[in-house]
Amino acid sequence: MENPVLSILALLAVLLLVVVTGGVGYLTLADWRDRRRQENEKRETKSTTPKRR
Repeated sequence: MENPVLSILALLAVLLLVVVTGGVGYLTLADWRDRRRQENEKRETKSTTPKRR
């Protein structure tokens, strides 16, 4: 006979693992999007500013 407390704890551990993994994935994606946006803004700024001579 399996202990119901252990079953609940195991399920909770799996759920927390999924939540933490999803959070790390979200933060990684957000960081990648921000870096890409900043690089695009730098390129646009460089191409639109007049060159000094």
